[in-house]
Amino acid sequence: MGTDRAARAYIGSFTTAGGHGVTAVAVDGETGALTPLGSSAALANPSYLVPADDGSVLYAVGESARGTAAVFDLGTDVPRPLGEPVPVEGAGPTHLALAAGHLLTANYDSGSVTALPLRPGGGLGPASCVLAHHGSGPDPDRQREPHAHQVLADPSGRWVVSVDLGTDSVRVCALDPATGTLSPHTETALRPGSGPRHLAFHPEGRHAYVLNELAPTLTVCGWDAEAGRLRPLHEVRVVADGVDVQTYPSEVVVAHDGRFVWAANRGHDSIAVLALDDSGAQARLVTTVDCGGHWPRDLTLDPTGRRLYAANERSGDVTWFDIDAATGIPVRAGSLAAPAASCVVFG
Repeated sequence: MGTDRAARAYIGSFTTAGGHGVTAVAVDGETGALTPLGSSAALANPSYLVPADDGSVLYAVGESARGTAAVFDLGTDVPRPLGEPVPVEGAGPTHLALAAGHLLTANYDSGSVTALPLRPGGGLGPASCVLAHHGSGPDPDRQREPHAHQVLADPSGRWVVSVDLGTDSVRVCALDPATGTLSPHTETALRPGSGPRHLAFHPEGRHAYVLNELAPTLTVCGWDAEAGRLRPLHEVRVVADGVDVQTYPSEVVVAHDGRFVWAANRGHDSIAVLALDDSGAQARLVTTVDCGGHWPRDLTLDPTGRRLYAANERSGDVTWFDIDAATGIPVRAGSLAAPAASCVVFG
């Protein structure tokens, strides 16, 4: 008999670097400890995952030159593929999200966002829309062309937001639930050369926090859900002044109560703790703590908001932390070996 789905999480990993693919793990409710249940390597490089709202299936990107998305049945301890992977008509998909009856993928290498309609039972139809980004940035190595790194729905459900590292911008689109068409609405320029990677919204829905990969900073923005507009307010470092280690931030997480923001820093191999003011409009760096491994590609909160999990890609482990409720500082509590780990999600 399978383990209770409410006590499960899923780890994505790079199969071409020795990862196990999609791994289901049991989560101890008292300690946060992870115990492997089973893995599927049916999809190459499932680097990012998202569960369906009802927890019955799990969606994954296949991060490869011929980008795909796949569906896994979660009815047993070993994730089971449902049908063949579906082409996203884009290259190198790195992120995905659910919105308005569609699965959306951010395709890094081709600089585009794809919409795939959801079928009854959780399957995927062929791409209904591929929206190409345009532009570039000043970094000759990383910003010669668009690189969509993340896509997600805003808290109001009215808009689709995509973060592009190559163009130093965040785009806002409307998604037609009937046709699956993405229509550009606004584009917000961030500091040239900052290389925005991921974004997270404040729980009250009036602010968003953009983590920049090419400059170790967080850009605090105002978010107007009525107008579908993002407005940069200020930028704050996610490592202390004077740090000379090359640092590439990867993931940003906001506390459920809106008091703290955490950011994963690759290279510096740390988790940054930032305190927010009551409005969410001001952030300040409190400290950084060791991530428990090397090259933290992903960072996620558990459903209770009391623990953080870091997927450390190059050291091949997932480390979990208890969060001090008063200070927001994570305290290491344990780790699990997970070769080439790229993300952790809760089902």
